[in-house]
Order: sequence, then structure tokens, then C-alpha cells
Amino acid sequence: MISLSALPALNASLNAASTLFLLLGYRFIRQRRIAQHKACMLTAFALSLAFLVSYLTYHFQVGSVPFRGTGWIRPVYFTILISHTVLAALLPPLALVTLVRALRQQFDRHRRLARWTLPIWLYVSVTGIVVYWMVYRLYPAAW
Repeated sequence: MISLSALPALNASLNAASTLFLLLGYRFIRQRRIAQHKACMLTAFALSLAFLVSYLTYHFQVGSVPFRGTGWIRPVYFTILISHTVLAALLPPLALVTLVRALRQQFDRHRRLARWTLPIWLYVSVTGIVVYWMVYRLYPAAW
């Protein structure tokens, strides 16, 4: 059993792994390596789903974690956090519809939506890591 205090680092790791598989999946589709693209994108989706379960588990137990930084870093942090949160709320249905279209072999519709889904998904994954780093590493709260 993983400890509650280890979940933020796990979440950042899941985001990092998802980012890696998204980038690999993009590379594979550009090379027309469909099977590898599909495997990478399904892996990225599964990692993001694991992240969501872990994230919700943590925050149901701990609640909101305050940002402890002061000065110029606060507006930087909140700009990143707000954009991350808004796009993260849009991402699950967007990713799910993109995935379903691919699995139903509706490739034209899949491609049109994936052009929006991929950059949003990458942004959410990377900024999730940045938020983790800022809250838990740069300005950690005293537990």
C-alpha cells in the first residue's frame, strides 16, 4: 500500500509517463506506424486514468494544498494553475471522444479532434508536473 504522502510524487510521475507516451504516439503516427501509435495512446490514456484516480484519492483525503510561495512567483503559479485546471476539466471528455473515434475507425473525425486534444493533453500533463514541483518541492508545506 502506498502512503498518502507519496501520492503527489506518484501523480507527477504518472503525468511525466503520460507525456512521454503522448510524444512517442505522435512520433509514431507521423511515421505511419499505426500499431505503435495506438499502443502509446492507449498507454497514455491508461496512465492519465490512473493519475485521475490517484489525484482524487489524495485530495479527498487531504483537501486543498496551499501554495506557500510569495512575491512574483504567486501570480506565475496561479496563472499556470488556472490554465491547467480549466484545460484539465475539458480533457477527459475530449480524450475519451478522440479515443472512441479512433477505436470506431472514424479516422477523419479522430484526426480533426486529435489536433486539439494532443496539445491540450500535453499542456495539462506538463503543467501538472510544474504545479507539483512548485507546491511540493519549491515551496513545500510543513506536514
